[in-house]
Amino acid sequence: MHALIDFFSTDYGLMSAGVIAFMLGMGVFYVRFFVSHMHEDEQRAQRPGGAR
Repeated sequence: MHALIDFFSTDYGLMSAGVIAFMLGMGVFYVRFFVSHMHEDEQRAQRPGGAR
């Protein structure tokens, strides 16, 4: 319990929480970015004429 209190009440704990939140957000962004571009490439390849 003391570790959780330190995590949210000290400067280094808050910075760690911020970095963890940023990294999780960045991971979500990249997964959505890559999946959407994979779907675009798939649709482009299925069009007449194929991918170029």
